[in-house]
Amino acid sequence: MMSGKHFKAHEVSCCIKYFIFGFNIIFWFLGVAFLAIGLWAWSEKFSVFLGIIFFLELTAGVLAFVFKDWIKDQLNFFINNNIRAYRDDIDLQNLIDFTQEYWECCGAFGADDWNLNIYFNCTDSNPSREKCGVPFSCCTKDPAEDVINTQCGYDIRAKPDSDQRSFIYIKGCVPQFEKWLQDNLTVVAGIFIGIALLQIFGICLAQNLVSDIEAVRESW
Repeated sequence: MMSGKHFKAHEVSCCIKYFIFGFNIIFWFLGVAFLAIGLWAWSEKFSVFLGIIFFLELTAGVLAFVFKDWIKDQLNFFINNNIRAYRDDIDLQNLIDFTQEYWECCGAFGADDWNLNIYFNCTDSNPSREKCGVPFSCCTKDPAEDVINTQCGYDIRAKPDSDQRSFIYIKGCVPQFEKWLQDNLTVVAGIFIGIALLQIFGICLAQNLVSDIEAVRESW
């Protein structure tokens, strides 16, 4: 029979246990997909799991820098595909409108990308009233207007480029996104560094917890 003194010498730190628990909760909020993996990692090899995530994020950051042109091409492909399906899905339509309003852009690389959509293209055979137009989200905003004019982009691309500049955003969403990244590089880098430091902190806590648990096991 073991004495009480023997147990106190190898007691698991309560603070470390609660830190680990709270830290794990943060990662669960990253998505449902991580929930099952997180539960497994909590009971088996938690520090290994965090180390793998940290390595994958670091790798993703390096690959994003090396293959930035490929990523730009994929973004262009994604936007153009969504332009084709703009009227087919209301959720997709809202996503495109939000993107163009937020980035103050139109199309992937310009307003003419809307020729990819059957309702907005400028072909002679197009019977749509939106022919040679763009969605309202491409239109420049007048602060004095309280009501959105959903027809503001009608026939706009049939006009000269100089006239288009007065009514719609000329720049595409891909270069606007690149510009935003450059302007906010410090903020973006700070967020990723902060996440990395939290993960390293979690790895250290997990290792301490494992050491305490092993010490208690050896005492039995």
